[in-house]
Amino acid sequence: MIADGQAARLSGDSRAELAGACRRIIDELASSTASSDAFVQACNLVREAVGLLAAANHGRPYEEAEGSLAHFQEHMFVDHSPLVGPLNPLAPPISISADGTRVTGEVVFGAAYEGPPGCVHGGFIAAAFDEVLGLAQGMSGRPGMTARLTIQYRSPSPLHQVLRFVGDIDHIDGRKIFTKGELRAVADDRLCAEAEGLFISMNPEIFQRLMQARADT
Repeated sequence: MIADGQAARLSGDSRAELAGACRRIIDELASSTASSDAFVQACNLVREAVGLLAAANHGRPYEEAEGSLAHFQEHMFVDHSPLVGPLNPLAPPISISADGTRVTGEVVFGAAYEGPPGCVHGGFIAAAFDEVLGLAQGMSGRPGMTARLTIQYRSPSPLHQVLRFVGDIDHIDGRKIFTKGELRAVADDRLCAEAEGLFISMNPEIFQRLMQARADT
């Protein structure tokens, strides 16, 4: 399972521990009713942490940070992804496994991702589909970038419960890679959403130009 390999690779990594702590701060801030003094104290502690990190050097490689353009290998996974990356505190994160081109992602969205009362914001559902389908089309050997993503929301997606995304390649037509996926609540197998994605296979030179532009900024 991809997630198991990723967890083993990052075991003991202080960055992953810090990202996890940041996720907990975000979740607490989204729902806490603590006193004003408690928020002031927490703010001061966070500012102290920011100062500690800001004083150090910055930079990271981009390799494998975009699943749709990366040559997919389990030992080079998207650790910094805003959806599946354990090193990114914005990520829930989604736990990923794959069987051929079929990609499965399981996730629990907390209070910070709330849209309708008690439910996941539809924008996060769409972003998660983009990631899962992007990883699936990456298995084609001719990966590309998202050209179109269509979501059909079938029922509310609950917070604080395990949700399962499944995505796969539907068919390939030249440079066009068509994908499809669904989202279900694991507890009752209820269908929450369906998705169709179109990805356009990209010349690797285009990706290299993007990487160079990123390095120059």
